[in-house]
Amino acid sequence: MAVQQRDWNAMPDEEFRRFFRNWLIENCPQELLFMRKQRPHYEEVKVFYHNLARDGFLAPLWPQEYGGMALNPTKHMIYVEEWARLGCPRIPDHGIGLTGPLLLHYGTEEQKQYFLPKIISGEHVWCQGYSEPGSGSDLASMRTSAVRDGDDYVINGQKIWTTLAHCANWILLLVRTDKEAKKPQQGISVLLVPLELPGVTVRPIPNLRQEADFCEVFFDNVRVPVSALVGEENQGWTLAKAVLGHERIFLGAPTRPEYALSRLQVLAEARGAFNDPAFVSRFAKLRLDVYDLGSAFERFAKVLRDGGELGPDVSVLKLFNTELYQRITEEMLAIVGEEARFNDDLEAGDTMIDAMNLYLDSRAPAIFGGSNEIQRNIMAKAVLRLPG
Repeated sequence: MAVQQRDWNAMPDEEFRRFFRNWLIENCPQELLFMRKQRPHYEEVKVFYHNLARDGFLAPLWPQEYGGMALNPTKHMIYVEEWARLGCPRIPDHGIGLTGPLLLHYGTEEQKQYFLPKIISGEHVWCQGYSEPGSGSDLASMRTSAVRDGDDYVINGQKIWTTLAHCANWILLLVRTDKEAKKPQQGISVLLVPLELPGVTVRPIPNLRQEADFCEVFFDNVRVPVSALVGEENQGWTLAKAVLGHERIFLGAPTRPEYALSRLQVLAEARGAFNDPAFVSRFAKLRLDVYDLGSAFERFAKVLRDGGELGPDVSVLKLFNTELYQRITEEMLAIVGEEARFNDDLEAGDTMIDAMNLYLDSRAPAIFGGSNEIQRNIMAKAVLRLPG
């Protein structure tokens, strides 16, 4: 039975936490909890996706008239925390977290009415076409072009590291529409492009585990109507920054290091590592760092709860989070040594732990969402005011 639409923000925080936690326990299939794969395909999690959509829990930040929950920052934090604490899988969320907010802020009413219901229903599964060869962290140097031809744009170029593009049917695409712009950030536009169009080629890129999380996407004279444009032509950089700004704090959420530390503790207890004073000292430091990360995350979260805007100093969260996650998983491999293998769970008392999978998973966050090198540059220039 579907949950009735209600004002979630009027519910006391702890009551909302209990309510949502119980809903997740009842509606997330057990076999999906703590999945080995960090970015499962839509087909693998579609039952959970449709359960969320059915009861109005799929889009926590969207307005209720478009199928969302309209959560305030405090309730949204609770939503994210309970999801992660229970080990629920990540769903294909580019439509929910990227395309949807972009359309809600900048889309026409026709675009909202057409696209938003299809995201909620799962009919449209989206991917994000931003990075290019040679234009990853330096996104403003992108070269994929869209040339106006009558009532169409003609797209040519290539995107890379496009997450789950082979499982999507639409792509939110950044393109260059003015090659003569004086600054690289100018002359960029946002287009909504079906991946089934003639001239689109999607090529998966297998990783070390032979999983294809990422893809290359090629555009060869692909034609889309002018109605595919979001916002104004040549104003795409502003749109892209506005949407990506919402994800910065969540790249620093402590959930992955917290989970990895809990796995490290179980593994260390089972393998006798706590008999080594040197390991005890390193584990204590890791635990204190996890506590510090949680405190720092809460400080930035409070800014959002109070209605404020996050500044460039939020970059410190991603640096702290990703490097701590790597240090924790390195300790796991130090304990198990040559026993760590791809896709092979290790015994730790009554628990099975995939140490190598966690180690590999900890490598990627230091690159995506703006590499750690870029985050340091942001901190140096915008926070410490160091010379360029």
